[in-house]
Amino acid sequence: MIKYYFKSLRSEHIQELDNYKAGCWVYVEAPSEDEIAELVKKFGLTEGHLQDALDEDEMPRLEKEGEQSYIYVRFAYRNTDGDIETAPLLFIFSGDIMLTVSQIRLPALDSFLSGKINFATTQRAKLILLILQQVVDRYDSYISKTSKQIKLIRSRLRGHEISNQDFIDFVVIEDELNEFLSSLMPTNATLRRLLLGRYVPLFAEDQDIVEDLLLNNEQSIEACNSNMQSIIHIREAYTSISSNNLNRTIKILTIFTVLIMLPSAFYGMYGMNISLPFQEEAWAFASIVAFTILVNLLVVFIARRKRIF
Repeated sequence: MIKYYFKSLRSEHIQELDNYKAGCWVYVEAPSEDEIAELVKKFGLTEGHLQDALDEDEMPRLEKEGEQSYIYVRFAYRNTDGDIETAPLLFIFSGDIMLTVSQIRLPALDSFLSGKINFATTQRAKLILLILQQVVDRYDSYISKTSKQIKLIRSRLRGHEISNQDFIDFVVIEDELNEFLSSLMPTNATLRRLLLGRYVPLFAEDQDIVEDLLLNNEQSIEACNSNMQSIIHIREAYTSISSNNLNRTIKILTIFTVLIMLPSAFYGMYGMNISLPFQEEAWAFASIVAFTILVNLLVVFIARRKRIF
């Protein structure tokens, strides 16, 4: 799908054009082979770079072919199953053209089409930076939600209410954070190279935007690392608590076993069909019961002194 959007500084609303004109935003989503061939022919693009944008494993980077700059980044989105994934996005900047190429719909597109963001397609460099800003903000939003989820699970740890599902969620969260990190860290290098101005000409205001993007991106990376550490600490804490509870349970069961076995030994001896001391005395049974109770109390006393339970 190829669409042409145009909005000048004086325009109030964005227009969708039937064909290309200078200063418009060429939006390309999941292009077919014929559409790729059309783009290559119309704008003199490198077909290999367009194909790279459709590779789901493509990483952020910068390429320059003559006067054409190819800027690859990855943006986060929620798929139909509700899971968070990342996908490549390609910016092509050259002469009077600015194209975006992606395999799936760009989440930031709705914000631009609805007029929530003030922009002009004629300001091509600034438009690229505004889209990048939306990409970085979306990462920040997803990371903030992840942080809240981790804090919720951590609060349940205090009440020993963590379930197996929480650890399954941790695995999913770790996968998401690792995917974020693998996208954000190369993006940092890409933004630093953009600051040089060799790929996209930047005004002073544009350089400030790139620097803000760098700062926000670095904060997102730090947040990802912090969340990863929190997950590790929660897992280690739960493992220690579980191990301690298991040891405590084994100790208590051992004490109960001793308390049961000692009386059984004495009662078993006096239950044998042989002659035993004091078996004819009336106070023999009461004495045996009292003795076993004293022995059990002694065992409990020693266990408490040793802090076994």
